[in-house]
Amino acid sequence: MISRLLRRPGAERALERIEHPEAIGLAVALAALAAVGWLSSVFWLTVAIGIQLAVAGLGAVWILGPARLGLGFARYASLASASVALTLFGRLLVDRGGLLLSPIAAVLLWVVVWGELDADRRDRPGVLIDLALVGTVFAAAAGVQRLVPADAWPPGLVLIVLLTLVPALRAAEARGRSGVEAVGHTLLHLLAVAQVAAALALLQPPGVVGAALIALTFHAWGGAAAALESGEPSWRIAIEFGALALMGLVLALLVQGM
Repeated sequence: MISRLLRRPGAERALERIEHPEAIGLAVALAALAAVGWLSSVFWLTVAIGIQLAVAGLGAVWILGPARLGLGFARYASLASASVALTLFGRLLVDRGGLLLSPIAAVLLWVVVWGELDADRRDRPGVLIDLALVGTVFAAAAGVQRLVPADAWPPGLVLIVLLTLVPALRAAEARGRSGVEAVGHTLLHLLAVAQVAAALALLQPPGVVGAALIALTFHAWGGAAAALESGEPSWRIAIEFGALALMGLVLALLVQGM
């Protein structure tokens, strides 16, 4: 029945209008692997993540095509990073939504691919890439905090830093950095995230507040770096992003005191 529907002229025209239909299939496959990770033990979770990394990496190279000067190389790992983050984050929600979350995961992963394709067309990343990177950091941090006990903070901190590596490198390349300079920006970005994550491990805020603050730190540091490179006065940047960080700290303290 499905094959007959696809052979109809209207269905064929609709499929022809879809740009990169293979991206949809890739997103669906990664979402299915994420669902396996949600419902499985830790062992099968690691197996599902390993398969995701291979499928997402090869799929990104297939869809995005050859590397282009100025766009960097981290864009080929953005989809893999986002899929792993969604797999970890989904374990927080699987009791509430179960496999109904799989279509949402597929849509989110397709958005990541579409954002990279849009960056390829425009020769520069757009706002969608920034949102995807912040969302990846948030989902990864929340998933790690659920997976690793609160009192075992060194392994959890290491995992958060490792999962933030690709988004930090992608953010550096999105600002026009490349090579050793991009690696240096990435290491500084990771240092800022690690400092906040270590502090939150001591505070132990409830729920996903800690993950939200880590994502806020990631966004604030990247935004401050971009503003400095664009020529904004340093005092204005310190006030704007310092106030943002202070708001996050006050929120954490208020939630901690409840």
